[in-house]
Amino acid sequence: MTAINTRPVRESTDSLLRFALRTDATLCGGLGLLVAMAADPLSRLSGLSSTSEWIAGAALVIYGVALYAAAGLRDVRRVGVGVLAGNVAFAILVTVVLIAGWLPLTKLGVAATVAFTVVTLAFAYAQYLGVRRLA
Repeated sequence: MTAINTRPVRESTDSLLRFALRTDATLCGGLGLLVAMAADPLSRLSGLSSTSEWIAGAALVIYGVALYAAAGLRDVRRVGVGVLAGNVAFAILVTVVLIAGWLPLTKLGVAATVAFTVVTLAFAYAQYLGVRRLA
C-alpha cells in the first residue's frame, strides 16, 4: 500500500507567498488581456498609441503566465525575492517616467498608471511578508 504524506495546511509556511504570487499573476494576466483587447479605445483615453497599449497588454499576459508557473516551483522563496525586487524596481521606474514626463499621457493615463503602480506596490508588500515568513 502506498501512502501519500502531505503536510497539513497549518504547517505550510509558503502559502502566503504562493498566494501573493499567484494573485499577482492572475490579475496581471487578466488586465493584460483587457488592455490587449481594448488597445484602440484605451489609446484614446491614455494618450499612448494603440500599438503601445497592445504590446503592454501582451507583455502583462506573458508575465502573468510565467509568474503563475514560477509560483509553483519548489524553491518559491527565490522566486518571491526576484519578483519582489522586480515589482519595486518597476514602481521606481514608473515614478521616474511619470515625474520626468517622458510619455505623452493624458490625465486619465497618469491616474491609471499611478493606480497600477500602487497595486504593484501592494503586491510587493504581500510578497515581502511571504518571503519574510519563510526566513
